[in-house]
Amino acid sequence: MRHHSFGRTPFTVSEIGFGAWQIGGSWGDVSEADGRAALNAALDAGVTFIDTADVYGDGRSEKIIADVLKSRGGARPMVATKAGRRLDPHVAEGYTKANIERFVDRSLTNLEVDSLDLVQLHCPPQDVYYDPALFEGMEELRKAGKIRNYGVSVARVEEALKAIDYPGVVSVQIIYNIFRQRPADLFFKEAKRKNIAVIVRVPLASGLLSGKITEKTAFSADDHRSFNRHGEAFDVGETFAGVPFEIGLQAVEEIRKLVPEGASMAAFALRWILMNEAVTVVIPGARNAEQARANAAAAELPALSADVMKAARDTYDRLVAPHVHHRW
Repeated sequence: MRHHSFGRTPFTVSEIGFGAWQIGGSWGDVSEADGRAALNAALDAGVTFIDTADVYGDGRSEKIIADVLKSRGGARPMVATKAGRRLDPHVAEGYTKANIERFVDRSLTNLEVDSLDLVQLHCPPQDVYYDPALFEGMEELRKAGKIRNYGVSVARVEEALKAIDYPGVVSVQIIYNIFRQRPADLFFKEAKRKNIAVIVRVPLASGLLSGKITEKTAFSADDHRSFNRHGEAFDVGETFAGVPFEIGLQAVEEIRKLVPEGASMAAFALRWILMNEAVTVVIPGARNAEQARANAAAAELPALSADVMKAARDTYDRLVAPHVHHRW
């Protein structure tokens, strides 16, 4: 497992982290026992970065993380959480220092810490990125010691580019995978130039890039792959990376041909992401210990050849880009 400096912060993190949305909720039935086992397996495999949010299971994810880390003791991984999606309605006007501080205080309690390693604004409405007062408020929270660092989790490349204009923003979390390649066109270059940590989420396009989903796969009613297929609950780009389901399945069959013998498609998809040196950490989720160990093992795959990278890009350009490239 290789490690990278986390932008301008003192933290160093493993290139494969642990995305804790699945152990919170909205992915069907994941028991607390399975969630704990998944997180422990990831940490045992050398993962040193955990990403969660206050809304994942209404705090369930944060509380599981706190309990597991307390039980394990020893050196702590970096734990990033998010704030903002508790707003109801979720509107730009709600993104005030006072509201974010309320959410931060709740996460401090859930995670059982005195200061949060990283707080990310959780995919706020676009107008928020044009509100200097909010980012001044985040700086005040940092100076007060409630948070050590702050960043943003964005839906669109344009939001990422605007966010890193603020000097206090140390990180950007963004969707990047074989089905969402636009961040590499400009944003990654700017992030590298400004020493911004890049956290990659939805690396497997909600499981499509695991190669295990078919047109007959059934998702439970409480799984976002069922209830958010067309963006009914939140941005559709978070579900299957915004790719129409049938198109995604067609593209998967082309990508499958590129996977090296002995490797899983999921590991291949994670290794594809890590080929870009602007990526600091990728945060696949896991429903159980087996998935967590498999995710971590992707770091052991050798570098992909230029021919393989080109073939993956060709599939994207032909099948996927017309549906996603202009949107996010």
